[in-house]
Amino acid sequence: MRYLTIDLGDKRTGFAAGDDVLYLVQPLAVVQAPSRKAQLDAAERMIDEYGPDVVVIGMPYNMDGSEGPRALLTRAFSEELRARLGPRSRVKLEFQDERLSSFAAEEKLNNTGRTHGEKKALRDALAACAILEDFLRARREPKP
Repeated sequence: MRYLTIDLGDKRTGFAAGDDVLYLVQPLAVVQAPSRKAQLDAAERMIDEYGPDVVVIGMPYNMDGSEGPRALLTRAFSEELRARLGPRSRVKLEFQDERLSSFAAEEKLNNTGRTHGEKKALRDALAACAILEDFLRARREPKP
């Protein structure tokens, strides 16, 4: 299966893609998307371009696992995206805990020798990669 991951942010939205055959995950893009409409437009373009079977949306749970205001916004985004895709779309929408994904991205970028601006441009796509890696890992591990 082909996967597209979305890491929603206030100003930027990161995208990554991968599959569950080779378990390869790659950053795709970071899009300046400061509004809900811009986020939805970008997500729709990426879905059209990459043709995923599943779209994984990072869910910003609080550290205690509860859902706060950002999680509610993310759920609303997914509902609006589903409405845009329409009832005939076979693309599944899934959520994945995104706690610490930005931290994981920052860790990867720390010793790369990149400038602050270069790191900022990559951070959200690498966070989307971390979300998708966690999602695929959770599905690959045997259930007890």
